[in-house]
Amino acid sequence: CLVRQAEAAVEHDDQWNQQYFPGLEKYQKCFDCGHSFHGSVEMALAWAAWKTYLGRPQTDSMRSRAIERLGCALSSRPEEALPVHEANLALLRRYWPHDEENILVAQCNLASCLQAPGRRDEALVLQRETYARRVATHGVSHQDTIGCGTNLVA
Repeated sequence: CLVRQAEAAVEHDDQWNQQYFPGLEKYQKCFDCGHSFHGSVEMALAWAAWKTYLGRPQTDSMRSRAIERLGCALSSRPEEALPVHEANLALLRRYWPHDEENILVAQCNLASCLQAPGRRDEALVLQRETYARRVATHGVSHQDTIGCGTNLVA
C-alpha cells in the first residue's frame, strides 16, 4: 500500500507535491506522524522512489536524489549499497560539479559504506577529503563538520 501511495504521489501536480512533500520526503517519512520509515518499509519505498524516477534523464535532480535514497536504505547491506553510492557520487560530479553540499553528503555516504566491507584505507581517504572540504566550507564549529570529524576518528 505504501509503495503504491508513494508512486501515486508522483503523478500529482508537482507544485502540490513540493508544497506538502518537498523532494523525496514522501519516501522517507510518514506524512501522518512524521516518523522516518525503517526496515522493510524503508527498503520498499526506496526501491519505489528509484523505480519512479529511473526513467528520467540522468540530469534530473529527482533521479539523483532517488538513487541517494536507495543507497541510504541499502546501508545495512554494504555490498549492495556500494555500487549505488559510487554511481550517485559519479552522477553528482558529472552533472552538478558545483553542488558542493550534495557531493560532500555523497562522499560521506560512500565512505561509510566502504568501512563495512573492510576497505578502511579507501574510506579514510574519502573521509579526510570530506572533512577538509567541510572545514573550508563551513568552518570547524559547524555541526556537519563536527559530524564529519567524528566519522574520521571512529
